[in-house]
Amino acid sequence: MHQPDYRDGLGIMQMPWVFLHAIKDYYDMPWMMARHKNLKATFNITPPLIEQLKLYYTRPQYNDRFLNLWLQEPSALNEPDYQWIIKICKSAQFDTMVAPLPSFAALYKKEHYNHHDFLDLEVLFILSWCGVYLREKSSLVDSLIKKQNDYSQYDKTLLLDELSNFCSGIFDYYTQLHNEDRISISTTPLNHPILPLLMDMNNALKANPSTHIPQQHIPLQEDALLQVQRAKELFIETFGFIPEGFWPAEGAVDEKSIALLKQCGIKWIATDEAILFKSKHSDDRGLLYTPYDYKEMCIGFRDHGISDLIGFTYRFWEPQKASEHFISSLQKINTSNPQGVVFVILDGENAWEFFSNNGFDFFDSLYSKLSETAWCETVHMDDVAKLEAQTLEHIAPGSWIHGEFNTWVGHNEKTRAWELIYMSKWDYEHHKQLLDESVKAKITEHFLAAECSDWFWWYGDDHFTDFGLEFDTLFRSHLISIYDLMEISPPSDLFRPIIENKSSQDFWLKPQSHIYPDIDGKHDSFFEWIGCGVVDETKLFSTMDKVRGPVRKILYGQNEENIYFAFDSDMTQLYECDYLRIIIEPLGFNETIIVHNCKDTHVQEYFNDISLKVACEEWLEIGVDKSTIQAQKVQFRFELYKKSIVVQSLPGFGELEIDLTTNYNENWFV
Repeated sequence: MHQPDYRDGLGIMQMPWVFLHAIKDYYDMPWMMARHKNLKATFNITPPLIEQLKLYYTRPQYNDRFLNLWLQEPSALNEPDYQWIIKICKSAQFDTMVAPLPSFAALYKKEHYNHHDFLDLEVLFILSWCGVYLREKSSLVDSLIKKQNDYSQYDKTLLLDELSNFCSGIFDYYTQLHNEDRISISTTPLNHPILPLLMDMNNALKANPSTHIPQQHIPLQEDALLQVQRAKELFIETFGFIPEGFWPAEGAVDEKSIALLKQCGIKWIATDEAILFKSKHSDDRGLLYTPYDYKEMCIGFRDHGISDLIGFTYRFWEPQKASEHFISSLQKINTSNPQGVVFVILDGENAWEFFSNNGFDFFDSLYSKLSETAWCETVHMDDVAKLEAQTLEHIAPGSWIHGEFNTWVGHNEKTRAWELIYMSKWDYEHHKQLLDESVKAKITEHFLAAECSDWFWWYGDDHFTDFGLEFDTLFRSHLISIYDLMEISPPSDLFRPIIENKSSQDFWLKPQSHIYPDIDGKHDSFFEWIGCGVVDETKLFSTMDKVRGPVRKILYGQNEENIYFAFDSDMTQLYECDYLRIIIEPLGFNETIIVHNCKDTHVQEYFNDISLKVACEEWLEIGVDKSTIQAQKVQFRFELYKKSIVVQSLPGFGELEIDLTTNYNENWFV
């Protein structure tokens, strides 16, 4: 469970995601599990989340910019604030959060609002974020959802008071479950930094020699120690006991950072399978299903594939089918590793807004099956740390994203952010002797906040958010505050945005005209695909990341007779896959194509009365006969399977909607 620090220099939250996930996820996730007997789990709660969630216990409107504006009369808002509220309210996932509230769906599609519409939009947005627990247990939330429209300022006040009171009990619930030995609770260094990069920036080169790192870099080992010590102190203050384990931010480890955690009394950590395979110089999956002892530190290595099934794939499946598939995946592991320990580790909040009913139906089915499965026992990480472990002699530096650090350094924007930290640190070292201790303490807080991994996540072209500019501003504000505290004019570089003004156009180009390609599997003519749409999967990563599959880009489009898709891929990886599942809604079409059978062949297939033509040689091409589709709009989704595991869901943002009646007249010119 993690959120970056959204507070500005005055301590005011500039974005509301801590509050929104609190009312939707932070209580619901352990509650869903605790409803079932004999289950255990581990929850990692990061310090920025702890500190910020506490700001919502009483009168949260004074600590959160969005809630302060949300609580005001719409007529009192200036135009920028008014538009920003609309931007936030339209950030909810449409299919799973907006559409279930019909009044919200109608307002969502509007461009202009009268006073009453705007009020309804504000209230319905908050209600769309209320999780299953609140919808079942809060009579106020239930009554407001049933009301659907004609909300008042008084409704807003009542709702905020109810939700604020709810937030104040979340951590007490975790403590209760811990005391009952249902869960173990761990934490992360204070501001969620990439600890190995603070300890030694050269770790990025060790993980990937081609990484571009700042030419002038300095170790920030004192900051790294503070990040760990203060995280422990905050954890003890919040939960009343000493944490036994840490989830290193983004699973980032190296020898020095593990030694530091050991020095601070930490007994276990967890990271990704990629680190184990690099450390062992082997990709034998049998190595994965046991805890390891590295210099008296217990380490669990997550099964990336099975974890990603929950995080990225099962949202598209029926809950019963998804839970059965998960159990069958565990059963296959159990066959060859009957005493094995499978580490399933994933993001604790961001996936569920893509699931129907906030993931409740899936988890209810999964937890019921786990409770009834005799050969499978759930354990938490405090239990695992007591088990017999295999000795690990060497640990490779890396993170849970590709076993590298390129998500946080390497791209010019990411590297520039590090350079600004180093510049500020050098200037501070030259002037700190003139500062009193209270000023030094405030400056230290800003440095620790600037070292948060989330800033670097959004720089570069590997992830996208509509709020990238806001993140950039928050990052630079910490460094500007350092100069203000030193009473030195901040360098002009700190006022210059690092991030480019990106939009969805960076990864998604919509079709501009009809296209007429031959379905022959050959990438031989650029002109065949002129005017097509393009989804760049290499840039399409949001608040989560996963192992990237073989498909780099999807080209798509249509003409009067057919819909076309081409998959620009690493063909070696593609041919290692077993089959491609094609899903077309609302037609209920769900069929598979055997990938290796398509190689060097042209195949005409008929599935459920829908005609497909498939060819694969230099890339995979698919043509769909529009005359066999009885609908005006259809949504396509593709899943690549390897050994019954989904290795890539396409497109990465969910479904690709195609309006079969589009004629592209608006794009014609003479």
